Amino acid sequence: MRKIIIAGNWKLNKTAKETTELINLLKRDLSDISEVDSVVCPTFIALADARDALDESGIGLGAQNIYWEDSGAFTGEISGPMLKDLGVQYVIIGHSERRQFFGETDETVNKRIKAALKSDLLPIVCVGEMLEEREADKTFDVIKAQCQGGLKDLTAEEMGKIIIAYEPVWAIGTGKTATPDQAQEVHRFIRDLLAEMFNGEIAGATRIQYGGSVKSENTKELMGQPDIDGALVGGASLKADSFAAIVKNSCGIEK
Repeated sequence: MRKIIIAGNWKLNKTAKETTELINLLKRDLSDISEVDSVVCPTFIALADARDALDESGIGLGAQNIYWEDSGAFTGEISGPMLKDLGVQYVIIGHSERRQFFGETDETVNKRIKAALKSDLLPIVCVGEMLEEREADKTFDVIKAQCQGGLKDLTAEEMGKIIIAYEPVWAIGTGKTATPDQAQEVHRFIRDLLAEMFNGEIAGATRIQYGGSVKSENTKELMGQPDIDGALVGGASLKADSFAAIVKNSCGIEK
């Protein structure tokens, strides 16, 4: 059985103080929720405060990126050992904003995944198509290339530690959401592709999140799809009530 995972990507939001305040509210609202894995991903500078605030809460801590070298002359980067030392458990890799604004490629995604696994971090690997690619019926081609490039040369054992997040870029922060059927179609495609690349057991066990204007109102219907195992939440994760509602609306949905 695959356990649903709801992760909040806070992006470039929240000071360290604001991070602690939000986490304290989430602990209040989610203290009795164990059926769903909840994760928050604040900025790098707030990770230490987040770790302290999350202590014994049951809520996981994630980072928003990772560099593929452990140390060296790489100004502005952060490494796996540094994240591990801060108590980080998950790391988002290959988000569309990293691809769009910071030159992320499938090759660098692959390097970051391997660095995360080396440091015992659980990668949340993002894939997704642009609007023009969907309109040109290239969705599956794009997803296939991103999966094959990003997951290149990984073993089945390594794949067993990875979470995939399908984020249609046209639905991120736009208010548009893929319909449950549209999302399910791509999630099914990803699962079938993983079976080809690795094996059926790994494909069946891999958790595949949906991301793209997820809110409490559409959570239950999305999570009810057979191949959607959670959500990577953006804007709605910045307020305790909306993020908690998404988590709670995901409870009781078995995979």
